[in-house]
Amino acid sequence: MQEYAVEVRGLYKEFRLYHDRAMSMKERIVNWGRHKYEKFWALKDININVKKGESLGIVGRNGSGKSTLLKVISGIYYPTKGEVKVNGKLTTLLELGAGFHPDFTGRENIYFNASIFGFTRQEINEKLDDIIAFSELGEFIDNPVRNYSSGMYMRLAFSVAIHIEPEILLLDEVLAVGDSAFQEKCMSKIKSFREKGVTMIFVSHASMQVEKLCDKAVWLKDGEVEKYGDAKEVVKAYERWIQTR
Repeated sequence: MQEYAVEVRGLYKEFRLYHDRAMSMKERIVNWGRHKYEKFWALKDININVKKGESLGIVGRNGSGKSTLLKVISGIYYPTKGEVKVNGKLTTLLELGAGFHPDFTGRENIYFNASIFGFTRQEINEKLDDIIAFSELGEFIDNPVRNYSSGMYMRLAFSVAIHIEPEILLLDEVLAVGDSAFQEKCMSKIKSFREKGVTMIFVSHASMQVEKLCDKAVWLKDGEVEKYGDAKEVVKAYERWIQTR
């Protein structure tokens, strides 16, 4: 029997879009519980399996549900219907600076962020030098992260994430930030994860990255699966569709 790292079955995710005009406090009290909204289905009947050690790329235009799917898999969002099963230690890098305290220095945030994943201070001490070196932040590691640029945030977040020995790694457009040299270093690290059997699911607008790094891919369109299967075939179909738009 095939063991899956991630199983998604009949997944639906609904959001409510409210259209009320600005109201006074009195109007809010009078209209309590009667606000008008419409249902928006961000994900509709998603079914995917990711084997242990497999890499899955998610492609699609903005608003197609890519990031929402990652957030449901990670547990940030709960499914409206359906189920998600995750079998393994999950590490996520979905939002820039998520899990960082803006008033802490980069060094302090390494301890803070890694502790969220269950690492002891001693374990973090053993990895600290490698994390700082990979981030290339130098003396800025002891500055508050609120003063960091988006690229510096990404360097630190990615460096922490890859040094906590993930079994399943979720990445959302992390290679879109930072200079080309650092992006290439991240790509090399991701390739090494594949060789070590780490399961990866990542969103990317760069189809070539998905084709190179992934075994399978899923193309989302308006919250639904348009095509799912071999990464090269899915990317080819998606690019053909993009060219007709």
